[in-house]
Amino acid sequence: MIEPRPGTAVVLVNLGTPRAPTSRAVRPYLREFLTDRRVVDMHPAVWRPILELGVLSARPRASAAKYRTVWTPDGSPLLVHTRAQAAALQATLGADVEVAVAMRYGQPAFATVLADLVDRGHERVLVVPLYPQYASSSTGTVLDAAHRAVAALPHHPEVRTVRAFGEHPAYVDAVCTALEERWHQVGRPDPASGDRVVLSFHGIPQAMSDAGDPYLAECERTADAVRQRLGLDAGSCLLTFQSRFGPARWLGPATIDTVRGLGADGSRRTEVVCPGFVSDCLETLEEIDQLNREAYEEAGGSGFAYVPWGNARPAWTDALGQIVRTHLDGWVPVGAGR
Repeated sequence: MIEPRPGTAVVLVNLGTPRAPTSRAVRPYLREFLTDRRVVDMHPAVWRPILELGVLSARPRASAAKYRTVWTPDGSPLLVHTRAQAAALQATLGADVEVAVAMRYGQPAFATVLADLVDRGHERVLVVPLYPQYASSSTGTVLDAAHRAVAALPHHPEVRTVRAFGEHPAYVDAVCTALEERWHQVGRPDPASGDRVVLSFHGIPQAMSDAGDPYLAECERTADAVRQRLGLDAGSCLLTFQSRFGPARWLGPATIDTVRGLGADGSRRTEVVCPGFVSDCLETLEEIDQLNREAYEEAGGSGFAYVPWGNARPAWTDALGQIVRTHLDGWVPVGAGR
């Protein structure tokens, strides 16, 4: 067991998860998530009645049923994988830095984790939102929460934040390595035969993008970097968006519409990777590997594969170590750890 010395801490922050796959546990988690103005940009006087009387009366039960299909003996896959990433990063950085895990919504809450670190003497904190591409509704809200948590402390630590890393070479390599390892087993896809790679990112409302959110451009740059690294073009390596919520228009094309169309065209091989999700979770395991697979196969396609790339895979945890060490420069030796 590593016993870090007080001084510098790294907090890995992911989206969050309910405590259990039950309606009772999902409801407060969804309430916290959906009352964030960066997530749903509606005035509370308008949105809260819709949320409380509509969304939270039906959605927790449906969401809980979905969570039960991916829940592990150790709990939520997102939390399990995030903790594994933290353990790998701790081993990389060594005892000069303490690595902690926090969630933007649910537990462990960021404010509680930060207060504990400061109480134990950590005077320098690096906040790492686990979102490769910046969006106001993901990284932005983590940074908001971090600033509020710091402001609430009796004395302030020195704080640094990681904004995004969607073009970092080691991150891009981690995404591509997962595909290449699969191809080593099954052969490289043949675009001339209709084989396709789908890069599925979490969507945001089109209105947010139109208002200037840089997320779309950041996803496009990541997709371009992946294509270049793999030697594929935009016609054979498709950029799509998933996880639409509500009736508003969201970024497109939608992943489920794309894979359904590929299935209808008789695709014999479609591989989906989700570069925006560093940990498998409901959106990858249930939405992509279950719902999208079913849509694809029901439309007539075969050879569907969801390709995980993050979690505790060495290519990703090594990339995370490189990203974090860069931002720790001047606080601890950049070459610390292995």
